Parts: sequence; structure tokens; C-alpha cells
Amino acid sequence: MKKRKINYLLIMISLLVIISIAFYRSGFPKTAQKTAPEKTRTNFLMNTVVQIKLYGEEGDRIIDRSFDRIRNIEEMMSRTLTGSDIYLLNENYPSQEYITVNPDTYKVLERALYFADLSGGKFDPSIGLLVELWGIGTAAARVPSAEEIERALSSVDYRQILLKPENRSVKLLGEGMKLDLGAIAKGFAADEVGKIMKEEGIESAFVNLGGNVLLIGSKPDGTPWKIGIQDPRFNRGNVMASIELQDKTIVTSGNYERYFEEDGIIYHHILDPETGYPARSDIISVSIVGDSSLDADALSTSVFILGVEKGLELINQLEGYEAMIITDELGVIVTEGLKGKITLLNKVFYFLGSD
Repeated sequence: MKKRKINYLLIMISLLVIISIAFYRSGFPKTAQKTAPEKTRTNFLMNTVVQIKLYGEEGDRIIDRSFDRIRNIEEMMSRTLTGSDIYLLNENYPSQEYITVNPDTYKVLERALYFADLSGGKFDPSIGLLVELWGIGTAAARVPSAEEIERALSSVDYRQILLKPENRSVKLLGEGMKLDLGAIAKGFAADEVGKIMKEEGIESAFVNLGGNVLLIGSKPDGTPWKIGIQDPRFNRGNVMASIELQDKTIVTSGNYERYFEEDGIIYHHILDPETGYPARSDIISVSIVGDSSLDADALSTSVFILGVEKGLELINQLEGYEAMIITDELGVIVTEGLKGKITLLNKVFYFLGSD
């Protein structure tokens, strides 16, 4: 009898060991995992509201480090901050000397010129003078005269931005040319925060720089993040669709973000470098999903200005990037990789299918 009890005990111990090994190999159920502390904070940087939410130890220190990095990027790439690389380049004319810039600024400018070429000039970082002229998003917003726009357009040409890689220097050839990295710098900042999160071992985080959303991993319970897509007919906070994502970025550009109204006409901040006026395409909102927030930032602006047909052509030639487009008739177009992943929450909108 005693021998039988010992054998029974040995069998039970063996079963427990086997079960423990199985759990170890497959991973414990998500509900059994201890949830890491949540930290959320909001700040105003790069002329937009920045929200960071993360799950992990030392959350406050990591968020501080992230905000410091965003502030550092703003100090290098702001068009208006005295002493920034972009400010110094814009004030350099007529000397037309090469100016050495920070490695980060050089990298973003190099990428901006890549997308300028890829989009046939619809994305153009040399629109600074036009941005100043319109003043959209500031108290000085106004409709410039046709003569003012014509003069400003003469300084817009990304091909007149020269880069010298051997010493990371930049020269602007165009008379009175001014740079503006507002359509790409926030994307770079989001990517840099993502690097910090990964360096710190954070496996779950949500970063939002005014519409540039970067997702680290999944939510703490292992489910994807559910991201709301803005209804472009209304101000922020009105959601018309949702999408579930993890370890991706989603960047949205729309005519609702910054604008003013005059004589019943709405003038938004996405300027067409060809006309000098706010872009008038058949798109009112576009969301780009991919791995790089910097690239998605530039692509969202490019597609918005290009319009549906040419915008889809651009996205479809790039690997790893998908688009959701809302047309001016409230139709929704998604590229192949987003089919079945977007849920419409407002019946006013309707799927048109993909490209």
C-alpha cells in the first residue's frame, strides 16, 4: 500500500512538471500575467498636442526622456524658433553658403527630397514662404492676393535645395526660398520616441503627435490597439471608423486639422506647391499605415494632394504601406492590405472597394 502511494505521488509530480513545461513553452495566459504600471501624459510640442501612454516600470522617467527628445527635434527643425537649423537656412539668403546642420535635420531633409521626387513635387519642403503667407493655424490667417501667391510660388522648388553629404551641409538656391518640415518632422519625432521605448524594454505603448500615431506592440492584454479614424466633416473627437493595429504607425491628413473660413469658403493648411492654394483634390482625408511614421507622414500629405487615382498609384508602388482614403463624396477606399480590417461606425460613409 505504501509503495502504491509513493508511485501515485511520483506520477502526480511528473504531471505537474510536464504541465509547467508546457505553460512555459507556450506562454502563460494573458489574464494570468501581471499588468505593468500604466503611465499617461500630455504635452504641447511641435505646435500640436502630444500624448504618450506606456505600460512599464519607470514610466515617468521614460516619458520625460521621450518629451525631451521631441523638444530637441523641435529645436532643430522648427521654422519659427530662432537658432534652429531650418531657421538659419531660411535666413541665409542671399549669401547662398552651405550651412552644416544636425545629423537628424539632414536625415529628415534627405528623406523629404526623396518624397518630393517620388510625388512629382506634390510633397515639397520648400513651401515655407507660402505657409507664412497663409498663416493657417495662427491668428494671422488670411487669404493672400493672387500677386502675393505668384511671388511666393517663384521660390518653391525642391530641386533648388542642395545637400552635401560629406559634411551634412545644405544650401538653398532659390531666391527667398524658405523650408518647412511640418509635413514630415512629427513623423520623425514619433519614430524617435519608438526607438526610446524599445531601448527601455517597453512592450506596450501608444504615442500620438497630433494625428501621427505610433503603436508599440499590442495592448497589455495582448489584443491589438483599436484606433479611431476622425470624421473629416467635424472637429477632432468625432470618429467615423476604427481599425485594429499593433506594432504599426497610422498617420492621417485631413482638411479638418487646421483651417479658417472666409466668405463661406474653408481654407485648410495642406497647400498644393503647384497652385499655392490649399489642395483641392477629390480627397478630404487619408490615413497611411506602415512601419515608419516619418514615411507615413510624408505619404499622407502626398496622397492628399495627388488625389485618389494618382495617390493610389503612389501607395501601390511602395512595399509595406497601406492607405484608407475618404473621398469628397464620403466614399471610403482601402488598399488591399487593409481590406476587412476597418469598421465603419457612421452609416453616412460607405465602402467603394479598393483600387
